[in-house]
Amino acid sequence: MNRLIVVAKPFRLDAVLLALKTCGSEGITVQEVRGYGRQKGHAELYTGSEYSISFLPKVRIECLVPLEETEAAIEAIRGAARTGRIGDGKVFLMEADWTRPES
Repeated sequence: MNRLIVVAKPFRLDAVLLALKTCGSEGITVQEVRGYGRQKGHAELYTGSEYSISFLPKVRIECLVPLEETEAAIEAIRGAARTGRIGDGKVFLMEADWTRPES
């Protein structure tokens, strides 16, 4: 098994989850996170005052996929998370030593 960690924009979550389900992922964990990277944040107005937001909202998705499905899962995630703009996210791949507990 391989462990995939995906950091993506929140509005792309449903598309990424659907892509992962079709690629044989057995379980998915989602966390709401904030990140700072090449996007560099943005400025917003609140009650007439401007302030900057450096850490932008993202979602972190972790899942296990079978070895033979890893490349297909990564391509599906790329297709689902991509918006064509900066900040689409990252996909991290790690080997996972995973076994089911005895019942």
